[in-house]
Amino acid sequence: MKNFILLVVAVLTFSSCHSQEKKEKPTKKMSTKVQKTDAEWKKELTPEQYEVLRNKGTERAFTGEYYNHFEKGDYVCAACGNVLFHSNAKFDSDCGWPSFDQAIKGSVTYKEDNSFGMTRTEVMCAKCGGHLGHVFDDGPAATTGKRFCTNSVSIKFVPAKK
Repeated sequence: MKNFILLVVAVLTFSSCHSQEKKEKPTKKMSTKVQKTDAEWKKELTPEQYEVLRNKGTERAFTGEYYNHFEKGDYVCAACGNVLFHSNAKFDSDCGWPSFDQAIKGSVTYKEDNSFGMTRTEVMCAKCGGHLGHVFDDGPAATTGKRFCTNSVSIKFVPAKK
């Protein structure tokens, strides 16, 4: 009987710890996400940023601030400041938008986009879900082969410290 009671206590203790562990993991992940109402985003973003980042719009080619910008530093999400790309990943693709051959690991998420009769891969900020652009398989073969075609209005540049 004594062994049976010890077994029950051990099972209950393990079960209690295990279920507690499951509850804590999602909370930890959710704390890094930025969640705001539509009204809050409209207050904080310019109309152009709101259109691209929240409504999945696209700025006109060759008009963005960073399309022909090649200083050393990092590019962050214009909505939440999440670091997305290092300047050494930027290249001139001559497509009219800032192009990068890789994003910082874990900084972006991907979603299939079948809008406008095309199948593309949408790229979004992993922290706030803001639309950044799309990724294509026509980037530099010498590196990743990827081209992250990014809207200038969806990012901000942070110069490297000298």
